[in-house]
Amino acid sequence: MSEPYQSPISPGRSWYEDSVPDRPRHPRLEGSVQADVLVVGGGFTGLSAALHLAASGVRVVLLEAARLGDGASGRNGGQFGTGHRVWPEDLEASLGLERSRRLFALAEEAKAHLHEMMATHGIDADYRPGQISLVHKRRYVDEFRRHAAILRDRYDYPHAAFMDRAETAERLGSPAYHAGVRDTGTGHLHPMKLLVGTARAAAAAGARLFEETPVRAVRREGGHIVAETPFGTVTADRALLATNGHGGGLNRQSAAHVMPIRSFIGATEPLAEPARVLPGNEAADDSRFVVRYFRKSVDGRLLFGGREAYSSSAGDIAGQIRRQIADVYPHLADVAITHAWGGSVAVTMTRMPYVAEPEPGLTTIGGFSGHGVLLSHFTGRLYAERVAGNRDRLAEFEDLRIPSFPGGTALRKPLLFLAMTWFALRDRL
Repeated sequence: MSEPYQSPISPGRSWYEDSVPDRPRHPRLEGSVQADVLVVGGGFTGLSAALHLAASGVRVVLLEAARLGDGASGRNGGQFGTGHRVWPEDLEASLGLERSRRLFALAEEAKAHLHEMMATHGIDADYRPGQISLVHKRRYVDEFRRHAAILRDRYDYPHAAFMDRAETAERLGSPAYHAGVRDTGTGHLHPMKLLVGTARAAAAAGARLFEETPVRAVRREGGHIVAETPFGTVTADRALLATNGHGGGLNRQSAAHVMPIRSFIGATEPLAEPARVLPGNEAADDSRFVVRYFRKSVDGRLLFGGREAYSSSAGDIAGQIRRQIADVYPHLADVAITHAWGGSVAVTMTRMPYVAEPEPGLTTIGGFSGHGVLLSHFTGRLYAERVAGNRDRLAEFEDLRIPSFPGGTALRKPLLFLAMTWFALRDRL
């Protein structure tokens, strides 16, 4: 009998896991198999790619080191967002208005794609509309006011509106912030339900999904790509590395450009007075560099993410999250935290996605820097388009020229830790 499975990825059992009782299991790989396309990584990117590839008749095999959902795709804040991690007006400085508008349009298409995909495959992921972005320092107020106007006037996006302090307090249920932007063109959902639904759709389309099958190495051999695992091999014509923050040493080029960081979330007990917190049921995020993000679940819990770490120590997740909740909602200072969990997400130097083809037939996608719910799912579809012969749309991301992190293998994590500590200190000053 095999030993009980323990995830090698993430500390703490999430509320998402306990609220999806019918999370299916998939087998381990046994022996050697052939495929047209190998996908390494069973998060949103990999599962979306597998779904769209299989639906077009491609033989696809997906390998996941843990269980599907143990990584960031099943444990994140669940917020869609609009655009990218970098505001479009900031992208204009380096890319120009026309290119920035194209990237914004792709992100808007990503929203439509996800809604259409959920409807087509009958995935109920508890979607709720609305997001408010909050100003934690007074000197950012004018910047947020301009941002809403730029979205409307230069990006044809009428759904974002500036909120003064009074409206912000009313919609938030707290006077803790100076102002904000309310976005009615986006929303939030239950990420584990989305992941499980996508996996079911991919399997139904013919994709072969294997869990608890870590890939030890990926190499080229005889014109093919071969993935080695402890239980067998997969040989394919081409491969997608969709491991994001868990890629390890599979590809040195990808590891140099995509940095894993740890993020943590707490879930409260169902609130006694849920209408006092985000009465319009929007999601929220704020202007801190180490961003705080929170929303209510459909059963009235507050899901609050507000801490990132750049080392391996998680510490007292629940206690730290509770203190941050109390900063916004003092009446919840003693609220019970029923679940506290964390995991690794991935960022790039520019906070834009990293897409590259480090060698012929091998593509790597990752580094969504906080916008992964929306963009990872969509880039999986764009990868499937590329396999079918259309390179143009994925190339919009591939051409971003993301720089590698400084310091090489030995120094980049310590340097990132120092930089992030400095930005976290600036948030508090």
